[in-house]
Amino acid sequence: MENKCLDDLATEAGIATEYINAYGKPQAIPAQIRHRILQAMGTNIPVERPVSDLTALPLPTVKILMQGKAFTLTLNSSTQYQWQIQTEQGEDLHGNCQYQLTSPTSLPLGYHTLILTPISRQKDDAQHHTMQIIVTPERCYEPKPLKKGHKLWGACVQLYTLRSENNWGIGDFGDLKQMLRKLAQRGGAFIGLNPLHAMYPAMPENASPYSPSSRHWLNVIYIDVNQVEDFKSSTEAQTWWKSPETQHKLQHARQTEWVDYSTVMTLKITALRLAYQQFNTRTDADPLYIAFRQFITQSGKSLYSQAVYDALLCKLYSENHAYWGWPVWPEKYREPDSDTVQEFCHTHSQEIEFFLWLQWIADSQLADCFSESQNSSMPIGIYRDLAVGVAQGGSETWENRELYCTEVSIGAPPDILGPLGQNWGLPPMNPHVLQAQHYRPFIELLRSNMRHCGALRIDHVMALLRLWWIPQGESAAQGVYVHYPVDDLLAILALESQRHCCMVIGEDLGIVPEEIVGKLRDRGVYSYKVFYFERDEKGEFKSPDEYTTQAMATITTHDLPTLRGFWQSGDLKLGESIGLYPDNALLAELYDEREHCKQKLLAGLHRSGYLSESSFITNTPIQLQQEASSSQISVSINHDIHYYLASSTSALLGLQPEDWLDMEHPVNVPGTTREYPNWRRKLAVTLEAIFKDERVNHLLETVDKHRRTIS
Repeated sequence: MENKCLDDLATEAGIATEYINAYGKPQAIPAQIRHRILQAMGTNIPVERPVSDLTALPLPTVKILMQGKAFTLTLNSSTQYQWQIQTEQGEDLHGNCQYQLTSPTSLPLGYHTLILTPISRQKDDAQHHTMQIIVTPERCYEPKPLKKGHKLWGACVQLYTLRSENNWGIGDFGDLKQMLRKLAQRGGAFIGLNPLHAMYPAMPENASPYSPSSRHWLNVIYIDVNQVEDFKSSTEAQTWWKSPETQHKLQHARQTEWVDYSTVMTLKITALRLAYQQFNTRTDADPLYIAFRQFITQSGKSLYSQAVYDALLCKLYSENHAYWGWPVWPEKYREPDSDTVQEFCHTHSQEIEFFLWLQWIADSQLADCFSESQNSSMPIGIYRDLAVGVAQGGSETWENRELYCTEVSIGAPPDILGPLGQNWGLPPMNPHVLQAQHYRPFIELLRSNMRHCGALRIDHVMALLRLWWIPQGESAAQGVYVHYPVDDLLAILALESQRHCCMVIGEDLGIVPEEIVGKLRDRGVYSYKVFYFERDEKGEFKSPDEYTTQAMATITTHDLPTLRGFWQSGDLKLGESIGLYPDNALLAELYDEREHCKQKLLAGLHRSGYLSESSFITNTPIQLQQEASSSQISVSINHDIHYYLASSTSALLGLQPEDWLDMEHPVNVPGTTREYPNWRRKLAVTLEAIFKDERVNHLLETVDKHRRTIS
């Protein structure tokens, strides 16, 4: 009987009983897994009471409706009430009601407050009930060129991979600015970036942009030190920078094939501390000082918490490398509002202000990059990426402990390419706490990541509907889907998108439940179409005119092999060498499938008229098979694939510089940590060399012509 009640509670809490696996078959979730997830939510619900009774209130916490619509609330009382709606714009609407309340249909877009007060003689003692009303538009923002049917293209870049003649061993905002200018000159509409989220200055080797400390703030390693005014004007900083020792370290950092995060961070923090000393000589009337103070004021508690966390982590980690995050800090530091933390803030105010200053510098440089894209008339400009989660011990979870279920991590169930499933080591947001907090954390997250950009990619957009929760200590296969209030989240997404003039692209790869496809489409969220996967039920590659219009097409992603790596089965060989494919029979199938896929690819190019004469194929089945079996992909076939996709009907096209340069090694191998140096592999040549390369320029010029032709 108790288990039955727990099962009912788990269902009411949004914990699934089964899911459709990668083979299209229903797979039941063991009851004990569901019960552990329920416990991890921290509900502490007596088994005889349903979830809805626990949180029952006179009014719901939040009510979301589309602009021009009304809602009706049934009031479980004969009491007469006075209602008042205070709009975000400052209007004050009011009236009386009994038994039910129907809202006006004229409410403007935004966040409003409903106050319900019983009408009684003792008005001073009357109990007020409040509810937030969120009025949203129908769809997310779309740039005018897309509404007119234009087909846009751009580059998808992992910022840290960029080489240049002047950077400090890692791609930075100065490189981004240069690349935006160069790409705009060639017709590009945007540059898509990896997440720029705040990481760990004290632990720079923790480099995965998809496992950040906080998604609200920026990774300060991307600061272009050479462009910081107080670095340029500081005699001490310039003396240090020009010293043979520093120049030797910089040269070494630039020349490495893999980003040396520790060296780069040490160099940058040293330089920026010297620059900060110079900044502190500015007067209160100095324009830069005033701008810094305004940034702090406007950013509020969240920014200050980030700076306190960074300063604390630097202190504690330097004392003991076991202190990697707040869960293992001494108890007195684990609560951000503790007396000990407050004392630290008092005694280390300058150190905290240094980290505030770093965030201001990073934000200012990103803003300059976006201004560069706008001045270059790029329709989108910068396209940012919002990671699906945060690290367990980072500042985002430290600041809002109640929101995150730290005894659980999210991931993905087993599929054909990942037979063991994936555990991303990221604690999920509790959907019930999120709603109880009026969705404020989600709203602030969108606002933080829609700054200084024209588009936002939402990593694993299915998380708006459901996430795969894995109990602590279990394998990725022993998880369960937990559902989120998808309609509410999509409505808020549309509102913030319109307010920021920021279009939204949802990364919808992998197992995509049918119920979310239409919701995303109707809300104006663009889909993500990867060339490798765009095939019909017979395995034939879709022709360019079969691609979804409301989508971004791309050859590959940061989680998939480069075009060259795909052709050479480099991902399979690497996975085999590090033990990702324990089933030899499955691995053999994957090798066979890859060869078959390459044949289908060439046949698709030929069928659509995109297999150039220079590919030296007379297009008989035998010759197609021979070319597909080649261990090397030719330049002409590489370019043919680019032109094929450039002619697709998808509104957006994102291309990877790795494929322009015919690079082989991936930037990330999902399912690995120490087995492969993820998030470190640089581009083969500098930005300056890329845009002087005649072959690259010819490729981009032809891609641009194809996109303009089909617009």
